[in-house]
Formats: sequence, C-alpha cells, structure tokens
Amino acid sequence: MTSPHDTPPPPTEDLGLVDGLAQLSFLVQSALAEIAGQYDLSVVQTRMLGILRDREPTMNQLGHHLGLDKSSITGLVDRAQRRGLVTRTPSTVDRRSFQVSITDAGRQLVEQVAAQFAERIERCVEPLPATDRKRLSRMATRIVTADAHDHGIDLRTDPR
Repeated sequence: MTSPHDTPPPPTEDLGLVDGLAQLSFLVQSALAEIAGQYDLSVVQTRMLGILRDREPTMNQLGHHLGLDKSSITGLVDRAQRRGLVTRTPSTVDRRSFQVSITDAGRQLVEQVAAQFAERIERCVEPLPATDRKRLSRMATRIVTADAHDHGIDLRTDPR
C-alpha cells in the first residue's frame, strides 16, 4: 500500500533564489528545533554544543561564533553547565577569561542530535541525484565559509 508521501511531487516552478533559500532555511531550522526539543535543548544550545565538539573557545570567542553578547553567552553556558553538558575553566592564555569545553555527557547528547539531524536532512535531499547533492554541499560550504570569514570566524576545526 502506498501513501501520498511515498513519491515526491513534481517540481513546482522555480521559487527564485531568495524564496528558495528562505524556504530551505525554514525547513532546516524547523527540523533542528524539533530534534533539539526532543532532548530539551534550544537551537542555540544545540549550536553551542556543536561548536564545542571540536574546539575549546573562550567565552568571548563562543559568543562571537553564536552572535551573542556577553550576558547572553554567560546565561547559556551557565544553564548548560548546570545540566553537566559543558565545563568552564580559566584560560591558560588570559587569566581574565574562561574556556568552555564539552563534557562526555554533552558530547554524547550532541552526537545523538547530530545523527538524527543528519538523517532528517538526508531524507530531505534524497530526491536529488548524487551529483546535485554534492553540488549543493559545495555551494553551501562556499556561502557559509565566506560569511564566517566576513565575520572573523574560522570554521576549520584545527585553525593553524
């Protein structure tokens, strides 16, 4: 027995760059919010844990990555620390600042969220041929990397 969701609908006319990207953004953010919510996380908390998977930024650097001011980042880290997801330690470079690290519990949680999120996004792009998926990945990488560069953020996991 087939359901109406078994076969993708035929493509509609081109939405245009702005509407197409906006609708895609809504789809991605909605998926992330839904999955994060299943683990009692906000999207911003999930983004923070994702950043902390492969780096140990200072509070200031973390705020810069997330686009948050000092008081917002302090509250975000405080809540995550109370849940045992992150730790805060004095910086070895600057005694006035603190570095934020993910705990084993935080890493396990973000890996579960990331796995579900990846599965959901894979399902979304499943109708595209493999070459289009690769092209979309490369284009998204170029856009995100250029924007990060414009904001002074290095996305490499091992910035040297």
